[in-house]
Amino acid sequence: MNYETLSIAIADKVATVTLNRPELRNAFNEQAIAELALAFDELGRNELVRAVVLAANGPAFCAGADLNWMKKMAGYSHDENLADASRLADMLRTIYLCPKPTVAKVQGDCYAGGMGLVAACDIVVAADTVNFCLSEVKLGLIPATISPYVIKAMGEQAARRYFITAERFDAASALRMGFAHEVVAADALDTTVAGLVKALVSNSPNAVVEAKKLVREVVGAPVTDALLRDTAERIAGIRASSEGREGVASFLEKRKPNWLN
Repeated sequence: MNYETLSIAIADKVATVTLNRPELRNAFNEQAIAELALAFDELGRNELVRAVVLAANGPAFCAGADLNWMKKMAGYSHDENLADASRLADMLRTIYLCPKPTVAKVQGDCYAGGMGLVAACDIVVAADTVNFCLSEVKLGLIPATISPYVIKAMGEQAARRYFITAERFDAASALRMGFAHEVVAADALDTTVAGLVKALVSNSPNAVVEAKKLVREVVGAPVTDALLRDTAERIAGIRASSEGREGVASFLEKRKPNWLN
């Protein structure tokens, strides 16, 4: 498919989805939302892809909502606004639930809805010059659709502050609160992300998928007999899987597993 708001490249088992509206600071509109949802859905099902990097062209990563799109929304009815917001929510969920590991490579400032895109990814690497901002309340809005992902990423206490102050915070602050996993010099961003995706594609594809699900489905769950049974079932099932057997055999035989061939 030809995308108008994105560019997609696949090499060495890694897909790079690049936000490609640099003249608009990669702000998104209805088309960008639809294209992101489609891209992550297709890449999640692509057997040739082991990891997905979300990147951006230009000086900004994503400024949130496109101003022209916001002007249109101002004239929408409640039902039209609900449908529009639901499409954004569905897109973010598609990124969050993508079975392939996802890495956000944040090279420039990231505001409002852009923070939702980043928070929906598994791993976040940011340049040390990046600023973040949840700016919605400045416009009389709230970061509702992005909140499930942003609160998970930065934690409740940080969200309580930044949701209501709309203060900018830098990459070092994002690292301290856990929103970013790594913060590096801008000229080290590509190398750092390349190292991460190299590690990701070296691992068992099935185990990576199941490990993502494990975190998502176990986090916050009470430690009950049902949870213990569930986790025991998970490890028993993956031990008996073809990749589980191959991984253990290759380790004992001191050879590379077949998924690296």
